Amino acid sequence: MINRHTTFFKALNLIIDYLALNLSLIATYYIENRANIFSAGNRKYLPVVLIFNLIWLMSANMSGLYLEVLNKDSILTFRNVFRTYFLFVSFICFTILILIGSEAYFVTREYLFYSLALFGFLLGFWKVIFLLIRKSERASLMDTRNAVIVGAGRTGYDLHEYLLKNWDTGYRVVGFFDDDPARVSDSKMYLGNTNQCITWVKEHKITEIFCTLPVSESSKIEKLMLDADKNMVRFKSVPEYYDYGNKPTYIQSFGQIPVISARAEPLEHLLNRLIKRCFDVVFSVFVIVFVFSWMLPILAILIKAGSKGPVFFVQTRSGHNNHPFKCYKFRSMYVNNNADKIQATRNDSRVTKLGAFMRRTSMDELPQFFNVLIGNMSVVGPRPHMINHTEEYSALIDVFMVRHFLKPGITGWAQIKGFRGETKTVEAMNQRVEADLWYLENWSFLLDLKIIFLTVRDALVGDENAF
Repeated sequence: MINRHTTFFKALNLIIDYLALNLSLIATYYIENRANIFSAGNRKYLPVVLIFNLIWLMSANMSGLYLEVLNKDSILTFRNVFRTYFLFVSFICFTILILIGSEAYFVTREYLFYSLALFGFLLGFWKVIFLLIRKSERASLMDTRNAVIVGAGRTGYDLHEYLLKNWDTGYRVVGFFDDDPARVSDSKMYLGNTNQCITWVKEHKITEIFCTLPVSESSKIEKLMLDADKNMVRFKSVPEYYDYGNKPTYIQSFGQIPVISARAEPLEHLLNRLIKRCFDVVFSVFVIVFVFSWMLPILAILIKAGSKGPVFFVQTRSGHNNHPFKCYKFRSMYVNNNADKIQATRNDSRVTKLGAFMRRTSMDELPQFFNVLIGNMSVVGPRPHMINHTEEYSALIDVFMVRHFLKPGITGWAQIKGFRGETKTVEAMNQRVEADLWYLENWSFLLDLKIIFLTVRDALVGDENAF
């Protein structure tokens, strides 16, 4: 089926893209210098090659270039390729020409231009070839398999409906086996009782059985499984209860015991937490030393000159595992008695003129990098809420407290998706919570980098919800 082939073709696309990239770098160097880029005298170019490769990986992950490579239409494929290439070139120009400098590694502008142009040509040429192959061989790539479902209850019909709607799974359900024929609404789909299943699938060369029988029928399930193994028929058991809020679940094995979790949490793994924490420390130190150190005295003077009160606003907010912590911000409002109770609204009279600018550019959040350094916040994560908002919304939204499995962040997935600022309705807060839960379930280091990049972009161009 297509899912089996997707992994292979995803890897194939990635490998050939990298071959095209490195061939472009090596060939351009050879044409320009008539020398091997890997020779002893040219080792200063090797970091450039490494940077190009890492940035392509980051760009591809940000754009989702390698997702659904077999069933994404041609226009969408080329749109993704163009988006990835544009991100790649942008990051290269920023990294090489600004952060590193063209003289540091003797990288000429001609080398950058010709290598990137050659890579763009090779990348586009390869994608055309891949799409032509995919078009001509789509039927063979599908690898459609006939399957039967044992058990015509709710689980069986839910599975049947899913397979009908999601053709890319490659399964075609031939029919149902059940001990009660009346449970199968379409008589043409009824194939017999459970005892007849193995004999029937052998005669009709069916390759897979989906068993949706309840746990109470464990003896029948075990017999079906053993008989399927003896006759080289793949057997898949679907758990009786799988709903969990109508979303994908996460299955682990404790020995021979399958354990279903309501969600996957990548940051439950110690290595991932260590990677995230190391990045938090390095990034927050960088911001504090190179940005906050010179911005603090300027903003402190302007804040003091604009209104009476402290430079910093310190507020108790809900943190990791719902433990309260002191969250630091530059004061952006006149001193008032409702700062810990009422969210800022559009054209809020409490916000100072300087405060409006700081909020629009997220500059008021800079002191929170000290929270990150201390360890009660992360650079990326769900935004921390006021204590009274946590109490209010936890009673209204069932999964609200799940977001506290993570450390709160200076920015987050919800913020770059537009769910920031005032939450006027429960639905608005629910959308923010759903975005936070998606981040919890899909965390990756590259996702954090993407969120940071988009946050900086929004701060530069302005966000209509930042007030």
